[in-house]
Amino acid sequence: MQFCESCGAMLMESECSRCGDKSTGKVKLEASEKVEIAKEIAVVTEGENEVNPKVEIECPKCKHKEAFFWTKQTRSSDEAETKFYKCTNCKYTWRAYR
Repeated sequence: MQFCESCGAMLMESECSRCGDKSTGKVKLEASEKVEIAKEIAVVTEGENEVNPKVEIECPKCKHKEAFFWTKQTRSSDEAETKFYKCTNCKYTWRAYR
């Protein structure tokens, strides 16, 4: 891939796509830094530490009034997503179709 000396835009054949410069001085893109591979990887597992937002909704099992919620596309993309709830008290999970 070659770039314009004047503005740095990508060259299309012999003319710059941005500034229209027709100079013959083409600059090649070269990697200037090494990329290092991470030696440690952080693993996030599901547990008691919920990061989902909380809403006021009644749990159908224990009648507690607070739950976490999240959404997920469970059917085809032209249909509405499904909203899931998890009670902050008893950890019961249920879903609401819309």
